[in-house]
Amino acid sequence: MDSESLRSHRARASALTDALEGRVVWEPIRSLWFSCLALAAIIGGALTFSWSAFILFAVSTALVLLLGHSVGMHRKLIHNSFQCSKPLEYFLVYCGVLVGLAGPLGLLRTHDLRDYAQRLPRCHDFLAHRRAPWIDAWWQLHCELRLEHPPNIRIEALIAEDRLYRFLQRTWMLQQLPWAMLFYACGGWGFVFWGVCARVTTGVFGHWLIGYFAHNHGDMHHEVRGAAVQGRNVPFTALLTMGESWHNNHHAFPGSAKFGLYAGEWDPGWWFLKGLERCGLASHLRMPADLPFRPELISVGSRSNPSSVPAPHFVEVSH
Repeated sequence: MDSESLRSHRARASALTDALEGRVVWEPIRSLWFSCLALAAIIGGALTFSWSAFILFAVSTALVLLLGHSVGMHRKLIHNSFQCSKPLEYFLVYCGVLVGLAGPLGLLRTHDLRDYAQRLPRCHDFLAHRRAPWIDAWWQLHCELRLEHPPNIRIEALIAEDRLYRFLQRTWMLQQLPWAMLFYACGGWGFVFWGVCARVTTGVFGHWLIGYFAHNHGDMHHEVRGAAVQGRNVPFTALLTMGESWHNNHHAFPGSAKFGLYAGEWDPGWWFLKGLERCGLASHLRMPADLPFRPELISVGSRSNPSSVPAPHFVEVSH
């Protein structure tokens, strides 16, 4: 079991079964939120299609996924894998809110519960993406897991007590309204359906879809011994996910700002961070070599070790 990383994790539990025993229930607010936006995107988008609206959809989706979800929410807020000014951090996290998954504190809690559970020897199927895809889609998009004895997730005060993050957590759904009004003023309902409804629907559904494949199908460079769930790399979606689909690499080195660790593994999120670093806007970009040694980490792939990872960081196993 990944005991060292569990001791330093935000989530703490009194028993190994605390992330195993529970039930999945329908969550009406989030379910209706996604269903209404998806319905508006499909019907409204089809009735109001234009190339300008589609370009707005493509550009806005790429921007919020890159700046917001991958860099702001995941690599910065959740893993703190690089340093930047507070105004830039706020901007990046705000872009992450616009993806439409959740507020910053809610997304952090959801991520850390799942991350903690997957490092245990056993966890609930909801947290492991272990069921058939249609069941997992219903669970992840429309339901919530209510554990009998949920782990306590201790978010550091610097984040939990931040006034802007608390405000964004309370209003994360409403943050789409100013953009809907702006898009309506610029291009009518077509811009709203494509620039808001289709963008959020794509971001939320895509997040589930990649999450499902990244825990069930794909190659592995590393194995975390004793963990209930192993991450998988999904190469053909690397550009679409801004590098997030190198999920096996991320399971191995969750604190690394770089996800595409091997030659040919495209990682737009890392490219963007390197650009910020060159402009003096980001620093201390953490790499696998900067992270603590993990004795439970095994190299199982046939490719060479990434140059950023010193040999003692894992054991190589030939297959």
